[in-house]
Amino acid sequence: MKSIVIHAAKDLRIEEREAEQPGAGEVQVKLSAGGICGSDLHYFNHGGFGPVRLKEPMILGHEVSGHITALGEGVSGLALGQLVAISPSRPCRQCRFCNEGSFNQCLNMRFYGSAMPFPHIQGAFREVLVADALQCAPADGLTPGEAAMAEPLAVCLHATRQAGSLLGKSVLVTGCGPIGILCIVAARRAGADFIVATDLSDFTLEMARTAGADKTVNMAAAPSDLERFSADKGTFDVLYECSGAAPALSAGIAAMRPGGTIIQLGLGGDMSVPMMALTSKELCLKGSFRFHEEFFTGVSLMQKGLIDVKPFITQTFPLNDAIKAFETAGDRSRSVKAQIAFA
Repeated sequence: MKSIVIHAAKDLRIEEREAEQPGAGEVQVKLSAGGICGSDLHYFNHGGFGPVRLKEPMILGHEVSGHITALGEGVSGLALGQLVAISPSRPCRQCRFCNEGSFNQCLNMRFYGSAMPFPHIQGAFREVLVADALQCAPADGLTPGEAAMAEPLAVCLHATRQAGSLLGKSVLVTGCGPIGILCIVAARRAGADFIVATDLSDFTLEMARTAGADKTVNMAAAPSDLERFSADKGTFDVLYECSGAAPALSAGIAAMRPGGTIIQLGLGGDMSVPMMALTSKELCLKGSFRFHEEFFTGVSLMQKGLIDVKPFITQTFPLNDAIKAFETAGDRSRSVKAQIAFA
């Protein structure tokens, strides 16, 4: 089978690997679609991010869907030929955090396509993937591309859970990549009344409006359009910080009303925080990292037609054009979510 393997920054190869057979409790899946994530782009462009660096070749990818081609012993509730979205979250279910139900904090997490541990956890961008049946969310009624969007959607649903009740709230989203866009969708579905989105790209801001933002601000062209929301101690109840950029966080905090909640999703490295404003406004700063059970919720919401991700799949490339797909995925002037078609 063909796999997409990163060896070093800008050294992406399509390689032949042996296909595996499912064991007990596992399924074999012929991959159909895979979305390129920001972390995949970090490995492609820089060989890693922060202290996480490639030390060996690694199959990329963790946003995938496909059709079941074989069932391992003891698997029930799934069928041959069925389309499934495959969660990359593979907790050990034995450590203290798993026992507390905090699966996303698992001490032995085997998250697809991660260079955090060594040996690295190989990813899912391969024509044939063997997965635990527990990872597979039946995606009947969805397209493979929609099903592969379950992973970034789950990230945003987990962040929305971290934010608490959003009914009637005013929300600011900074950074309109795929996560920022889907945070807008999730916040609106959770009852947010007024949503403002900021970015540096007119293209992504147009997509933010498509996602449901009431107002967008290009911080490169008109930063004063956000500054007016800072009057009288601020406007927003909740900030989804999706850029990982210190200027975005600082501008967002200035526009927060006292007692508001900041959800930090962007991972751009360590950054300075305006602690005086954070303290005097009595703001709550929460991190949001990955997800677990929200993956299945996201699939269900898409199946019910309550969340539509199709407008944000901006490009689909054949497997043999993987390098072009990665180059396009990083171009925020024309791409939100670029996907690779494996079949």
